[in-house]
Amino acid sequence: MLKALKIAWREYKATVRTKGFIIGLIIAPIFMSGSGIAIKLLEDQVDTNDKRVVIIDHSNLMADYLIDLAEQRNQQAVYDQENGKKISPAYYFEKQAPATDIAAQRLALSDQIRAKELFAFLEIGPDVLHPGDDRERRRIKFHGENTAMDDLRGWLRRPVNDRLRRARLAEAGVKEALMNDLFLWINVESMGLISVDESGEVKDAESTSELESLIAPLIMMMLMFLMTMMGATPLLNSVMEEKTQRIAEVILGSVKPFHFMIGKVIGGLAVALTGAMVYITLGTIAVNRFGLEDKIPLDVLPWMFLFLTLQITMMGSAMAAAGSACNDAKDAQNLSFPVMLPSMIPIFIMFPVIKEPLSAFSTWMSLIPPFTPMLMLLRISTPMAVPVWQPWVGALGVLFFAVFSVWAGGRIFRVGILLSGTPPKLSTLVKWIGRG
Repeated sequence: MLKALKIAWREYKATVRTKGFIIGLIIAPIFMSGSGIAIKLLEDQVDTNDKRVVIIDHSNLMADYLIDLAEQRNQQAVYDQENGKKISPAYYFEKQAPATDIAAQRLALSDQIRAKELFAFLEIGPDVLHPGDDRERRRIKFHGENTAMDDLRGWLRRPVNDRLRRARLAEAGVKEALMNDLFLWINVESMGLISVDESGEVKDAESTSELESLIAPLIMMMLMFLMTMMGATPLLNSVMEEKTQRIAEVILGSVKPFHFMIGKVIGGLAVALTGAMVYITLGTIAVNRFGLEDKIPLDVLPWMFLFLTLQITMMGSAMAAAGSACNDAKDAQNLSFPVMLPSMIPIFIMFPVIKEPLSAFSTWMSLIPPFTPMLMLLRISTPMAVPVWQPWVGALGVLFFAVFSVWAGGRIFRVGILLSGTPPKLSTLVKWIGRG
């Protein structure tokens, strides 16, 4: 076992002493949260070109109202009140009477949009106030080149529906002065639970948000996945390269194949734990700096390190075994995705699990050993109280599965590390597990 530890130390030093490891520690979280960072950096990069829209109002109810409302918006929301800088586009609506040949009118307006003479046109059906069975007559259609994600279409939703509701209430005899209260929207606030502090004083519940409920589970999940990519995944290429360059043959002259594989796995585990400690330390410092230390899930951190150790042991053994069966980079590329799949499936289903961490689906999926480290950590990171027995049962299941992975990986490694010229197939790897 001492020789295995020496191999692990060699593997660890060869990784952490490189510039690539330091650069990876910096760049990896940026890539993992790249979309959020990009959204924050580009939130002020708004297209401020004015938008001209034609309204075809078959109902004779909406056009004048929208034109007046757009003029009010242009006076208040287009320019920054402090520095006069233009911060959003102006909306210019103009009314166009429905033509006898409506199809030709639609085509002409569409051609104007293609020629960039017009941004969009809005067509309002004749029965929007009192919708009947004819769906076509009650539709409100916003035509443009990219309307699905357009802010103007989103802006139109509220005033259009407010106008319809007010018109219906006026017909029902409701006074205009009473309508404001009818349209007042009061949100249902999300609050935590009442608690008692150390002095015995009752503490009021604090308000929570969707972001606060998501951020801790997502960070834990991404950290686990990132450490798996950093500690376990490189073992496939590392073993493959040492095999093809005949370095493995030299090492196997003084150490058994199983100890060779275990040393590689321990080295990968040490790399992953080092990366995790760096991220947790820096994250804790940053959170304390902003006065948010109470948001750190301290009770989850021991579970994180336990599941990370089991995850790297399990995945590292599989990666090292797969690398021993590869003869070139093409073989390694073909095997990398199937071996990584158990770590990718939890990423695909993480949002349903975060939303309902106590559901039968979330519970059973988190108790399947290949998925347990990531999904169980995700569940216990949510505000919901997961039954105490489930993390322990999940950890025990992963422990047995990790032992099996090491045993099975060792049998594959023992055969594959010295065998060349045989393409790695799943059936062949299964035979190696059975026969050794």
